[in-house]
Amino acid sequence: MRHIPPPSVIVAVRSPAPAAATPPTQDAVSLPAGSAFLEAGSAVSLPAGSAVSLPAGSAVSLPAGSAVSLPAGSAVSLPAGSAVTVGNFDGVHRGHAAIVARLVGLARRLGVPAVAFTFDPHPAAILRPDAAPPPLTTTARRAQLLLGLGVDAVAVQPTDQALVALTAEEFFTHVLRGGLRARAVVEGPDFRFGAGRRGDVDLLGTLCAGAGMELETVPPVLCDGGPVSSSRIRGLVAAGRVREAAALLTAPYRLTGRVVEGARRGRTLGFPTANLADIATLLPAAGVYAARVVVPGGCVHAAAVHVGPVVSFGETRITVEPHLVGFTGDLYGATLDVDFIDRLRDTRRFASTDDLKAQLADDVATAVASVAAAGPFP
Repeated sequence: MRHIPPPSVIVAVRSPAPAAATPPTQDAVSLPAGSAFLEAGSAVSLPAGSAVSLPAGSAVSLPAGSAVSLPAGSAVSLPAGSAVTVGNFDGVHRGHAAIVARLVGLARRLGVPAVAFTFDPHPAAILRPDAAPPPLTTTARRAQLLLGLGVDAVAVQPTDQALVALTAEEFFTHVLRGGLRARAVVEGPDFRFGAGRRGDVDLLGTLCAGAGMELETVPPVLCDGGPVSSSRIRGLVAAGRVREAAALLTAPYRLTGRVVEGARRGRTLGFPTANLADIATLLPAAGVYAARVVVPGGCVHAAAVHVGPVVSFGETRITVEPHLVGFTGDLYGATLDVDFIDRLRDTRRFASTDDLKAQLADDVATAVASVAAAGPFP
């Protein structure tokens, strides 16, 4: 048997009800230093080799972002088994949400945790690195969205040559049955697994039946006459059609980047921008967008975001530069989350600085209106 590194696991933890005199008996997540419960929004990182035990009857969920993160090498004990869905879940779209909803319902009926098992990086990055699709979400964002849909844990499997070389039968035996102790599996009809993608839902059904496991298949979610898929959303984002993409996703399309020093032209024009670097996901097409930006500490600002080269100043380098409406202060080195709402216009060259400033003022006003109309986001 090839050595497969264990997955990192992100486990959602239920906070005790305010009126409860004692912690609910179903909650049994063991944390160091006696920390049996986490308040909403808190996070605990356990070093490699730590263990979280989820005994029979455990029921864990995520209150407003609480999570326990266990790096690769940690162990999670699921003696009662689990209900599992396996996939890349790139973007975490409405089709994924339908699978998770079925998974959570099945897990509750069986009295076991609902686990989403995903990969980092995408297996295509190992098998076809030159042709791997650009990701729609970071691994952390995928886990956040999946936990928000109701799964109890997200297992993030490091992808390497040993993993992608597993046959479908080996993956079933050593990962689904051995590692996750799955009692039930939920997948879409196009699910593929194992080397060469030779495993399909028919084979999975045969293997599950032989092991006494349940398998449920969820039909695709259709929108505007076609199935919702990561590749379809990727095409929309690449074309700048972020509002249409958001209709297929469970949350608006997000970029995350670190603020670095730029040319500071926006400041001289009266519209300072945050120049973002280290963006790991697909960039929308060049243009100006309305967005919501979350700064460290959780404050949210409407923003007009320029994506692409600044052609008025003869640049060819592609940049992502949000102007945060109403923000004053220093963001250098900070990490920003940019949630795209709508595309406002193409990038273009302006004849004068005054023309550019007038357009920027119009962009900001339109962006503020778009953010207000969009309402609160998940």
